[in-house]
Amino acid sequence: MYFSLHKTTKYFSINNKKKHLETKTNFLSYSNMIILQESLLSQEFKFIPRSYVADSMIIYDETQKTSVTIAISPLISTYYMVVDEILDLKENRYYTLTVKNGTTTVYRDKIFCTNQTVSTYTPNEGKYVEHSSDNSFIVIQ
Repeated sequence: MYFSLHKTTKYFSINNKKKHLETKTNFLSYSNMIILQESLLSQEFKFIPRSYVADSMIIYDETQKTSVTIAISPLISTYYMVVDEILDLKENRYYTLTVKNGTTTVYRDKIFCTNQTVSTYTPNEGKYVEHSSDNSFIVIQ
């Protein structure tokens, strides 16, 4: 999940000099990103699109700055569009997903690829070693 805070700053002008009037917080948006794994098997994910017709999706790798377009035939389940595809994703990378119907964008989101279980995910796994000690020390005043 990620948060984005959007601010607007208003100015007024007197004799061509900008003066700060106010800073106002417009809204706080919240979103869950799609979490997938590095796998050779088909992976399913679902989302609520703007329109329930789609024929392709573009996956843009934010690390390598490359994109791939995949033809899709999604299923509709209640309010969700369900995509079940084999995706070439690399672990610990972020991707931008754009689902299209022709040239019209019907959905956009972020994808994060991890092989850890989502409920116990930590970005520090295997990077830090914890050492235990009894923390005994003497304070001399």
